[in-house]
Amino acid sequence: MLTRHLSGEIRHVLIVEDEPLLLLMAMDLVEEAGFSYLTANNADEALHILEGRPTICLLFTDIDMPLGSMNGLGLAFRVRNRWPPIELIVTSGHTTIKSSDLPERGRFFQKPYDAAEIIGVMRSMLITDSRLC
Repeated sequence: MLTRHLSGEIRHVLIVEDEPLLLLMAMDLVEEAGFSYLTANNADEALHILEGRPTICLLFTDIDMPLGSMNGLGLAFRVRNRWPPIELIVTSGHTTIKSSDLPERGRFFQKPYDAAEIIGVMRSMLITDSRLC
């Protein structure tokens, strides 16, 4: 069952991942957490989606993306500045970053990450006091 906002509309997680198998895994995690998702292959595509979808509550992005004008960390900072309410989860299998290197309220997970932990963090970020973002 998908979680809905108080207005009744379904809220989305935007997954930005260029590796097809990792994208499928992220899609499964979001669904298991009880949310709907949209996907993008790079930061530029993600920004285009964000422009037209006010129902996005969380950005789940990989840092390392060879295509596009910026990596996932740059995307996370752009999203924090332009859409402050959107929550941020940043992942990487190649780069390790400190919390202080993330935008405010951003969370970092090293790949391979623990699925149960990611699901728990998504739920805690998006559902507070029985309300969705």
